[in-house]
Amino acid sequence: MSNPNRILILFAHPALEKSRINRHLIEAIKGLEAVTVHDLYEAYPDFHINVKFEQDLLLSHDIIVFHHPFYWYSSPAILKEWQDLVLEYDFAYGHPETALRGKKFLSAITTGGGEQAYCRAGHNRFAIRELLLPFEQTAHLCGMEYLPPFVVYGTHRLREHEQIIPHLQDYRAAIMALRDDTVNWEVLRQCKTLNQDLQQVIQQSEVAHNA
Repeated sequence: MSNPNRILILFAHPALEKSRINRHLIEAIKGLEAVTVHDLYEAYPDFHINVKFEQDLLLSHDIIVFHHPFYWYSSPAILKEWQDLVLEYDFAYGHPETALRGKKFLSAITTGGGEQAYCRAGHNRFAIRELLLPFEQTAHLCGMEYLPPFVVYGTHRLREHEQIIPHLQDYRAAIMALRDDTVNWEVLRQCKTLNQDLQQVIQQSEVAHNA
């Protein structure tokens, strides 16, 4: 693997021991070359975030991933604290040549409700991309490209491990494709979510590379 994209997974789950999905998703990508998994609750149980360390992490990676359960249409508290402190004026935004300009940004989230709940006629009234707009705008302000999110819907209904395995495989495949740049970026940018059309995105890219 030559010159892979370096990926930083900023993982936030306040009760990982109770998680049935997120802990398996993280396990699926641990140990991958050029992929850093950074558990914020483990690193900062007291919420005393080392801003300089976190900024250096951002600078040393090409793709930034916010991985978390979708709590109250947003993120767990530590990730909001991280944003407030780490994405400082004159570092992440505030002048044309910000430190994060040109990097890619991905939301990787899990929801208790099914996909049908995220639409105008559904229980949550808005599509998932609409509810993620604050993250998309954050990426835009920082000069980053916001990618279609990786979303695992309906986690409350995933009772059997056999139901979970396909999502783990998709997450690992997505992270590896982003790392190895085996993604057709134009196709991906037209997708509602990364994993909805994952195989098409990766396969079309592979065809293009082998043409």
